[in-house]
Amino acid sequence: MKELIDRLQTEAGLSEEQAVKAITLVKDFAKEKFPLFSGAIEKVFTKYSPKEDEDFLH
Repeated sequence: MKELIDRLQTEAGLSEEQAVKAITLVKDFAKEKFPLFSGAIEKVFTKYSPKEDEDFLH
């Protein structure tokens, strides 16, 4: 996912926040248009999304 964010920043001139929002919009759009594949779409985006550090309290 980082590669896609980087490309959106470089090629489209988006900030990191804008790039992440754009990716989320595309993901949600694809899930709406292809509900049969919504599970697979979610898995792809989850697999390649950056992992947040685990909170030591949880």
